[in-house]
Amino acid sequence: MNYDLAFRYSQALDPSALITIGTALHAIHAAITDCRNAGLDLERDPAVILLARHLGTVCETRATDADLRRDCIARIAELRNRPVLKTLAYRGVAHDEPAKRLFHSEGRAAMRRLADALALDEGSFDIRSNKGGPAVSGEVTLHGEDLWVQLSLGLSGPDREVCFRKVQGRDDHLGDRNRWASIRELVDPGRFAARIRRELRLSTSQPVVPRLVA
Repeated sequence: MNYDLAFRYSQALDPSALITIGTALHAIHAAITDCRNAGLDLERDPAVILLARHLGTVCETRATDADLRRDCIARIAELRNRPVLKTLAYRGVAHDEPAKRLFHSEGRAAMRRLADALALDEGSFDIRSNKGGPAVSGEVTLHGEDLWVQLSLGLSGPDREVCFRKVQGRDDHLGDRNRWASIRELVDPGRFAARIRRELRLSTSQPVVPRLVA
């Protein structure tokens, strides 16, 4: 394989048609691919450098650095206040490995918070994750001595992302009848824990207050 196409040099000499960030980035990526295929050093390639400089020119017409920094800070605050699990449930994670990894990481964290809200003793429950194949979200499961809670996307439709039921020990994988909840309930662990206790008729022990370690 050996590519060193003249088109990218011509495009670099006259990038006037590249008027958006997307088109300019596409041209840069195409030039980099051609360089690699030809075995050339992309850090010294004139087309790559000119096209990268043109991207800077395109960006000069956008907002000022101060405005962009303020918008970034606002977006960070907004994202911190919006549970990422709700976003992932809305968009889905099938055939998107990075999103799927994040879903399982955040799902385990949500189950950990639910276990705390339920005041489950350490060692009395398991949190496990099964990613499944690329076309599915997989499942994140909290399995305690008397309850089983599982999070997954797409299988049962919207607002039924969480399945929970009563069980008789951690070897019981069938349990009582299934009940359903939305992912919005899971990200509010205190309220969801109260619903689980009520519907499964679990004990209403108070959550353990974390001890501060000096």
